[in-house]
Amino acid sequence: MWVNWWGGQQCRPRRTDRPLDEAGVVAAVRRAAERGHTLRPVGSGLSDSALALTDEVHVDCSALTGIVAITSDTVRARAGATIGSVQEALAQRGRALATVPHAPGATIAGAIATGTHGGGAAIGSLSEQVVAMRFVDGTGRVRSVSEDDPPWAPHADAALDALRTGLGALGIVTEVELRTVPAEVVEAREEAVGAEEALAGGGPLDAHPFATVDVHLPTREALLRWAGPAAGEPEPAPGGPVEALGRAVTRLGHTASAQWSAQRSRPAPRWEGTVTGTAHELLPDPHPLRGGFTEWALPREALAAAVRELGAATAARDLEIRRPVEVRTGPAETGWLHPAHGRATGWIMVRAHRGDDHDPLFRLVGSVLEGMGGRPHWAGRHPWTAADMKLAYPTLPEFLAVRDRLDPDRLFGGPHLEALLGP
Repeated sequence: MWVNWWGGQQCRPRRTDRPLDEAGVVAAVRRAAERGHTLRPVGSGLSDSALALTDEVHVDCSALTGIVAITSDTVRARAGATIGSVQEALAQRGRALATVPHAPGATIAGAIATGTHGGGAAIGSLSEQVVAMRFVDGTGRVRSVSEDDPPWAPHADAALDALRTGLGALGIVTEVELRTVPAEVVEAREEAVGAEEALAGGGPLDAHPFATVDVHLPTREALLRWAGPAAGEPEPAPGGPVEALGRAVTRLGHTASAQWSAQRSRPAPRWEGTVTGTAHELLPDPHPLRGGFTEWALPREALAAAVRELGAATAARDLEIRRPVEVRTGPAETGWLHPAHGRATGWIMVRAHRGDDHDPLFRLVGSVLEGMGGRPHWAGRHPWTAADMKLAYPTLPEFLAVRDRLDPDRLFGGPHLEALLGP
């Protein structure tokens, strides 16, 4: 039995292969093909989507770990390496990933395949940082693709923008090369703000290199968390940034956090004052919620209106959102199936506690945000089908053409993938 991190997705594959190297991946793919089985790649199971579900073969890539090489401006890692392990290896060389997602335990390949992002109007997702990949296609052949290759054309076998956010439909990734940036000390702060101020175009979400806003929909209270380069060389927070993140605090500003902490559905402060450290230490959520989530990518200009509409819709239907809604921004992406493809994006995430019946809430969230131009994050819950994909992604035909070449027999199929992309 395979179960994702919080228990909301599960399946019983007939077989699970855990390759330790690329040759093991090739062997798993060829064995499945010979036996007429389909297979799905899995990593750390932090996604809440149904992409990994199958009753046939799992290829668990979580043991395919380690750093292959670090150059002056790139890092090459094996697919099963976690984001956190890559960040730690880079930190020792004075480098960093530009993108800092919430989940350092996610595998690099899984995070890229689903379009996992951080929070920064000018900083693309992990997918956008990819400069090259190695992968095993549906025939068991090892292939590589790089951003230095000629632009994709109808006669070509692959394109990097197809592999960026590939949903596990084009092959099993074995290595990924990503751009890096110089490591720097940042200082992070949080402050109580009004939702309209926080979400407005040109406001705090766009002004800081890293920023996120937690919004309590019923009251329109919001908590802005942001980080930027530290001025000079400030001293780290007492106990170090990790300990600072884990401390329970009872005030923010003077009175705001005391008011909010009385209701667990309202934004809760993470830091007291200003904390200093590296971005990958400070920005991930130190206490991730065990529960389901749905996240949608909207045109940046629709973000404030979408949050207002979501609040009105949930209130009208008496549906409680027990956690603050998390809002982030990001730039347009080039990945053909990335939710931020072709447009500056505002991200809205709604979480549900483990044990809650989240289906009615998530259906409403999807209905409201889809109606405002939203596209679902592939790691979260969503109801989309191939018909929705055709309307939302102008590059879908190109992606499907690459899929036909790389996996003509649909070895990497599965019920969820078939619903999204067709047979």
